[in-house]
Parts: sequence; structure tokens; C-alpha cells
Amino acid sequence: MNTSWVKLLLGGLFITIIVGCSSRPTDRGQQYKDGQLTQPLELVNEPNAHGKPVNAKDYADQVAQTRQTSSGLYNRNRTHFDAIQRWALAGGDTRQLSQFGIKAYQMEGMDNFGNVQFTGYYTPVVQARYTPQGEFRYPLYRMPPRGKNRRLPDRASIYAGALDNSNLAVAWTNSLMDNFMMEVQGSGYVDYGDGRPLMFFGYAGKNGHAYRSIGKVLIDRGEVARQDMSMQAIRQWADSHSEAEVRELLEQNPSFVFFKPVPFAPVKGASAVPLIAKASVASDRQLIPAGSSLLAEVPLLDNKGKFTGKYEMRLMVALDVGGAIKGQHFDIYQGIGPEAGHAAGYYNHYGRVWVLKGNDDSGALFSAPQSSKAGRATSGPLQVIYEN
Repeated sequence: MNTSWVKLLLGGLFITIIVGCSSRPTDRGQQYKDGQLTQPLELVNEPNAHGKPVNAKDYADQVAQTRQTSSGLYNRNRTHFDAIQRWALAGGDTRQLSQFGIKAYQMEGMDNFGNVQFTGYYTPVVQARYTPQGEFRYPLYRMPPRGKNRRLPDRASIYAGALDNSNLAVAWTNSLMDNFMMEVQGSGYVDYGDGRPLMFFGYAGKNGHAYRSIGKVLIDRGEVARQDMSMQAIRQWADSHSEAEVRELLEQNPSFVFFKPVPFAPVKGASAVPLIAKASVASDRQLIPAGSSLLAEVPLLDNKGKFTGKYEMRLMVALDVGGAIKGQHFDIYQGIGPEAGHAAGYYNHYGRVWVLKGNDDSGALFSAPQSSKAGRATSGPLQVIYEN
């Protein structure tokens, strides 16, 4: 074959490869720049990352909360907690991790190229009254007693009055959608409007029926485009439809969450440790045990939830779980109230994550399954309101 033709063919192949790589989507922060990773958690000499953590103080506060409320968890992870804080105080240069006795394990991501999925959750604050009055007519319930072989009613039956006259209502709100969003988050604060401190409503249990994503229902019905789906998109849909239509949509999810009022309680994760906003995450404990510390390159979004093309480095601790959090996926706790809810509602993006461990850490290293993508559905209140 003529050598010029060989060069032409090889050049064409090279261009095809380059074009193919560059055509991969990056609208949600996908980076595709670390090559193919072959392990769920791969030991690296130093993370291929730029910049230093922006939240070293928040991380220190989260570690302090762990020490104060869960001595066992703290002691199992104390080696890497201490080493990471010394490293952060010295400037947080990722090229110097090993000098502080820290090993970094990069996560392979959802695609084996290091792209780890980030979603967000928050603690809502809902307005309520102690008894039904005026617009406050949507009840939040405590957990019903469960007799032997007794099946609790599904959502549609509860909305139809199956729990009426049961003395289980603990608050009456002015929004059925707010109640549902609080169920999705697993807990929230209730403002009874009488000047008293907010009451924390902790997760008490579920009715045992299967969870179905209402976001996916709206996508399947053609009501919201898949690429536009978010918590905000669901709220906007609800605001433009009748109460009967909103109720019908919510009834597509038969699962129902019950709550337990707890005065003066902080927001805690599954590890019973108070959570610091953007310094704690829910993880799949089969892959990332409780107390693990993460160095995460988190994509930055604008006020409309669009990826800005920029990232920031954050230190976070795995302290929570969630039924939809599996494998190479973290749910970042965003905090309390509407602003936190706004941020949480948009996050379904990708960044890179390195799990940091001390050289002589006494805690369990990792208990990764054969394939991290297969992960199990961990028990817990957190649920996804939409799916891609």
C-alpha cells in the first residue's frame, strides 16, 4: 500500500478518536481526563487535582461533631482525621499528602473514567399548625403501630382518609407538595407559627410499599423533558396544576414516610452525628464505610442549576446513607431551609473523588463489592425524587 495512503488513513483514525472523545457530554461536569480506572478505589501517589480545599474549617467542625457524639466512630477513624487536618492547616497541597501519612484512593466513577455522581439533599422547613385550620389541612403522621401481619395503607389510601381518626397526625401543613418533599429528604423542621423554636421531625419509618419516582413519571408522560428534570422542575409543574392533579401525581408513589417530633434536635445522619452543610455526605456503606473522609472535586452550578465549567475542592465525611445511594454516587448534605433546598434540587452532576486514609488507620479500609456499580440499596430515608 502507498505510504501516503497509510498516513492518510492513520490520520483519519486519529481525528475520529479525538472527535469521538471531544463529543462526549460535559454539561454535568463530566471530565473524562484521567484515563480508564480498573478498580472501584485505585491507590494513587497523589491526586491529579488543582487547588486546595475550600472548607477546611467545616471539615474540622464535622470531625469535632463526630468526636463529641460518636466516640467509637471517631476513634476508628482518628488517624486519618488528625492527618488530614494537619495537611489542611499546612496548605492542603495534594502533592504533599504522603508527607502527612495520607494515602489517596481515586474512585473509578460511574463510567470507569473517574466521574463520580453527586446529588444533593437538605433539611426543609415547613409551616404548620397543631390542628387543621384554614389552608393548614395536610397532615404529617407519626408511625402507626404495626400488628402482626398487618400491612399499612399505601399513599393513595392515606390521602383518602385511611389514617383519619387514628390520632396519628402531629402537624397540619399548608402544602401537600411540601409534605412530600419532606418525606423524600427523610426529615425536616416544622414551624408551628407560635413563636416557639422549630420542632425537628425525624424519620420514624415507612409504610412498606415500593418507592416510585414521580420525576420519572413526569418524564414518561412527556410533562418535563429528561434534561430539564430537577426538584425545581417538579415544583414548577405542581404550581401550574390543580390540587387534584398534584395529588394524582404523588399517588403514583405508593411509599409513605412517617415522622417523630423531637424538640431542640440537630440534623443527624444514619451515624447519629450532627451534619455540617457541604462537609458530610450519604454513601453506599458497602463501598464507603461510615467515617471515611473524601477529597472531592465538586462541580459549581449557577443559580439556574447549570454547570459553570468550574470546580471546587471539598473535604467531606461519609456519615449518612440513602436508599438510592449506590456505588460511585454521593448525596451531599446542603443544609437547612429554602436556599439549601434550591441547591440540592439541582444537583445531579459529576466530579472526581479521592478517599483519604491514614497509613496506619485502624478503621476498616474498604469493603468494596466485586463491582461497585452493582452496590446494594442501603436502608435509610433518603430517596431520589427523579431519575435519569
